Amino acid sequence: MAEARSLPRVLVVTGTNTGVGKTIATAALAVALRARGLRVAVAKPTQTGASSEEPGDLQEVCRLAGSAGLTAWEGVRLRDPLAPASAARTEGRSIPAVADHARAVAELAGGHDVVLVEGAGGLLVELDSAGGTLADLAVALRYKGIGVGVVVVAAPGLGTLNHTALTVEALRARSLPIVGVVVGSWPQPPAEPDLAMRENLADLPRVAGSALLGVLPDGAGALAPDDFQAAAVEWLAV
Repeated sequence: MAEARSLPRVLVVTGTNTGVGKTIATAALAVALRARGLRVAVAKPTQTGASSEEPGDLQEVCRLAGSAGLTAWEGVRLRDPLAPASAARTEGRSIPAVADHARAVAELAGGHDVVLVEGAGGLLVELDSAGGTLADLAVALRYKGIGVGVVVVAAPGLGTLNHTALTVEALRARSLPIVGVVVGSWPQPPAEPDLAMRENLADLPRVAGSALLGVLPDGAGALAPDDFQAAAVEWLAV
């Protein structure tokens, strides 16, 4: 990873698609940053696919990374496993605008060294009823004078280069800097990475124009928290 002193105040964690390992990557980043003595907050502006009684992504981050000393904030929770705007519509609910989320994240940034903001799905998934996206949230924070960088979490297999390139193109169009790429789920024995995966590992930094920050093992989320925390720093070492 980049030196801590060069990190922006807010790290937006987005995926090239849903289910690529954003939550596990966010937890690993939280562990690695806290290991440097940094004050870390984790924000999840919109959680879908979970009722109020179920643990969501934010709770999983806290479980794996350890909740002691970790500030966690969730904006809105929606029951159906859909994009936030769609999930809100099926429930007949109004949801906060991206500008409201930006104010909450900015407040967190005022009291922490780094705020990790985990998105929902990909970069351009609508987070509110007005069409605001995670990219818009990042731009809104930048307009507030807060340093923002983006960590892109990618799948390892065939098609990931195109998905990563599209995400990077959208970020560059908004002048949002890319801190690096994390492969969210790498096959573990007895499974073996196929040819496309092995080649993608070499090609992803070139396609993203940024460093490969780390490769997370498949099944990392099933580890006991102590084991996860002990390994996370090594996973993200370059």
